[in-house]
Amino acid sequence: MARMHARRKGVSGSTRPLESTVPITTTPEEVQKLVVELRNSGLSSSQIGIVLRDTYGIPDVKSVTKKSLTQLLRDGGVAPELPEDLFNLITKALNLRDHLEENKKDLHNKRALQLTESKIRRLVNYYKKTAVLPREWSYRLDTVEMLISR
Repeated sequence: MARMHARRKGVSGSTRPLESTVPITTTPEEVQKLVVELRNSGLSSSQIGIVLRDTYGIPDVKSVTKKSLTQLLRDGGVAPELPEDLFNLITKALNLRDHLEENKKDLHNKRALQLTESKIRRLVNYYKKTAVLPREWSYRLDTVEMLISR
């Protein structure tokens, strides 16, 4: 698949294990407890997945628990307010805005900010349609700076 704002192909991601069976002796309850503990220690969902893979040998949370990592976080009551991909894009946009305040003639990063905010708007529309975000939520600078403390 091609990139969104460029005419080149994307780099392929990691491949999932071929076997659908999991060679793990950990129970789903233990995995859920571990996920909640890692979230309470301040890790994001992608960091939790990396810790589970590298430290505990759990290649895929869904194959063990039959639930996604986000569902486990919701069940544990520690789900983030914003989805992680949207949070990362907003953080990137805020950093670009800070950079452009100091460097007003940086046209390349001005374009990068436009592309990033375009991705944010599209992602917000998707999350509104899927009821992850409320219908009245909007991406505004004053709203977002309060949500994200850098």
